[in-house]
Amino acid sequence: MTHYDTSAIDQLLEKRYSPRTFSETEIDEGLLLQILGAARFAPSSFNEQPWRFIYATKSQSDHYSNLLSTLAEGNKDWASTAPVLVLAIAKTNFSANEKPNRHAWYDTGAAVAHITLKASSHDIYIHQMAGFSTTKAKELFAIPEGFEAVAMIAMGYNAESEHQSKKKKKLDEIAFRGAWGLK
Repeated sequence: MTHYDTSAIDQLLEKRYSPRTFSETEIDEGLLLQILGAARFAPSSFNEQPWRFIYATKSQSDHYSNLLSTLAEGNKDWASTAPVLVLAIAKTNFSANEKPNRHAWYDTGAAVAHITLKASSHDIYIHQMAGFSTTKAKELFAIPEGFEAVAMIAMGYNAESEHQSKKKKKLDEIAFRGAWGLK
């Protein structure tokens, strides 16, 4: 097997971590917009770019409280330490023909991955959450028909003293050469 040097991107991928405690340090608004702007460079089916984001900082207390209120009880306490909350949303139909875009959620995930890498490059961490009310989000934020809330994201500087990484599956458990289960 050929040895490859670890690149900057590899370091960011390995650094990625989902903390449950964030520093109170605010993220500069310009930097926050750069991080969110990284989504623009994500690939998408037919270049649809189906992702949309609603975000708020703690200093925007009403908007922040609304985002926080959509979270499941188990997420509210720790997520409230994050200086930024973001709601990721997917447009469910293609703009050109209004046919269903079955890749909208996949593409939105790719956009969030871009945000994650950009944030990591500035020592900012994100924790994505599935535990939130999509119904409440739709109501509170007037999300129009044809759009669906996908994930909530807590974002900020890490305040945890120790990185508590989770066990990752081995490569041969997730990648198969030629057919399912082959190595």
